[in-house]
This record gives sequence, structure tokens and C-alpha cells, in this order.
Amino acid sequence: MTVQTRVKERAEEQASAMSADQQAAIRMVANDLHRLNHAIMKAVDAGVSVELIRSARHHGGAGNWGDLMIPVVVTQGQG
Repeated sequence: MTVQTRVKERAEEQASAMSADQQAAIRMVANDLHRLNHAIMKAVDAGVSVELIRSARHHGGAGNWGDLMIPVVVTQGQG
């Protein structure tokens, strides 16, 4: 079964009013999220549960911010 996350499509829709540099940065985030989603699916298929939680928030100094994530991984033998 193929899961359609629409990460790239959503990023492109939201990037239409951005500068070229901002669009390139968002494309990088979207590509990495796409790969991350596939890695999570592989981990789940291998028998672990994966939850992403915000570990920190990065502030860019001009009012911009981004959530930094860490995985919480649980194997079937754990709670």
C-alpha cells in the first residue's frame, strides 16, 4: 500500500508568494520530509512505533521560527 502524504504538493502550493531563496529552502524541507516519511514507514514495517515530538524551537531573529524534532521510538517489547 502506498501512502500519499502530498508533502511536495502542499509545499509548492504554500510557496507561491515566496522569494526564490525561500522557495528553494521550502523545497529542501519538503524533500527531506518526504524521505523522513518513507523512513518512518520502513521502521513501522520493521516492528517499531515512531512518534516525532518537538524538542526545541529555532528562532531566526526576524520573527521566523521552526520546530526542531526528535523521534521517540518504541519496539514491540516495550510499553
